Amino acid sequence: MTHKRDHGGDLDTAMARFGGTRSDWADLSTGINPVPYPVPALSDAAWTALPDATATAGLETAARRFWNVPDGADVLAAPGASALIAQMPRLAQTGSVAIAGPTYNEHAAAFQAHGWDVGLHGTTQVLVNPNNPDGRHWTTNDLTGDLRIIDESFCDVTPDASLMAQAARPGTVILKSFGKFWGLAGLRLGFAIGDPALIDALRTMLGPWPVSGVALETGTAALSDPDWATQTRARLTQDAARLDDIMTTKGATVVGGTDLFRLYNTDNATDWRDRLARAHVWSRIFPYSDTWLRLGLPAPDRWAQVQDA
Repeated sequence: MTHKRDHGGDLDTAMARFGGTRSDWADLSTGINPVPYPVPALSDAAWTALPDATATAGLETAARRFWNVPDGADVLAAPGASALIAQMPRLAQTGSVAIAGPTYNEHAAAFQAHGWDVGLHGTTQVLVNPNNPDGRHWTTNDLTGDLRIIDESFCDVTPDASLMAQAARPGTVILKSFGKFWGLAGLRLGFAIGDPALIDALRTMLGPWPVSGVALETGTAALSDPDWATQTRARLTQDAARLDDIMTTKGATVVGGTDLFRLYNTDNATDWRDRLARAHVWSRIFPYSDTWLRLGLPAPDRWAQVQDA
């Protein structure tokens, strides 16, 4: 039996213990933008036809433009960043992988499932930029592996911190999530960008039609709308500061995070989580820390509920 890994977004667990229906809850256990990109009007073909090569190329062109992808790097759209993370161990011979932690636990789990040793040293390297949950940014000086996997799932709030300029270097794969910043996690869309030989190998692994027609059309529209992205970054910055103010007033201290999630130090993270949960606000705690509490941003109609909790 596969061990269930520790994640946010497990609202079923919260409801089973603390009651309420899904609509009663403010789920702050993930880092998903609570004001999603408005889904455009979709063609009938998006639902009824197999996704065609032209639509796929259009999405990948929009991604190349939005993220300023270097000419020498390739772009692959995929059914979510998680699907790509699961394939990363297949890009190199099994050995040792360096994963700077604590960080998003799916990376270590994927490598361990393929028989790799996970530690602080290895010729394969995973960096989450910015890191989840503390928001640390990495620089080109930190890239030391022969195979360098850079997970930028949360980097769209801080585009200047992206390591995309490195994407054409042999041995580099940069992962991008669509669900976080654009708030459409249910669409299941992600991207691998980097060394053409590695991207081509991933393309073969995913097989034909990996991305739905609905995701192709929605993703193309969103990545072609830089004004929405600019306005969203400004709102997220304000909302992150507002959440910090609420939490620090109650005695928490800011450890870090991004403008999509905030990490706080508390006297007892489990007590804080349970107190919030009794008011149907779900937060995220970590098995490796008794004091860290992570909160995503509330939707516009949930701020009073969070404040009261």
